Amino acid sequence: MNAKLEDVMKTVNLMADIVIENEVYFCELDGVAGDGDFGMSLSKGFKQIKRDWEELDKESISGFLKSCGMIITEYCGGASGPIWGSAFRAMAKYAKDKEELSPLEIGELLAEAVAGIQKRGGAKLGDKTLLDALIPASEAVKDNSQMSMVEALKKGADAGVEGAEKTKEIVASKGRATYVGERSLSHPDAGAVAIGLIFQELIKRF
Repeated sequence: MNAKLEDVMKTVNLMADIVIENEVYFCELDGVAGDGDFGMSLSKGFKQIKRDWEELDKESISGFLKSCGMIITEYCGGASGPIWGSAFRAMAKYAKDKEELSPLEIGELLAEAVAGIQKRGGAKLGDKTLLDALIPASEAVKDNSQMSMVEALKKGADAGVEGAEKTKEIVASKGRATYVGERSLSHPDAGAVAIGLIFQELIKRF
């Protein structure tokens, strides 16, 4: 089954719930090597999406994602606004003129989110950022796109969680965590954990 506009809207609504529910947890993770405000910063944007839900563009998948991206860019604090906003806007651009998305197209949509983030911040796989979860997640969805949507996304979720876990073994080379150097070892990147957790919870709740 392909994902239609209503599925994308439900996904973002659930995503907002997950981010808001885990605000304190994400801040605690970020507190080890960052400012400790990641959860709060991210939650601000998704709370605003919930508040502005009736005003969001619901004419198309692209329009909906773009309107979400604009809110995230404006309301998420710190680096989260530009990074997550870039991801949503890149996905919106990919989804232009698409009325539904196959599992392969979902994987490609996520790959465009990766590209949007990389264009904005210059991070790559192994830099101890959210991309260490998002890149393997997008690749796993594409690699398993012959399966059902749910199964392909489960593979993506598993890969995202595994990628986040691997960030414990990496010394940060991007963001605030670079200031603590070796002390960032044995602690996962908060953004990567968030990606893995969001994927896992979406599978459970959808």
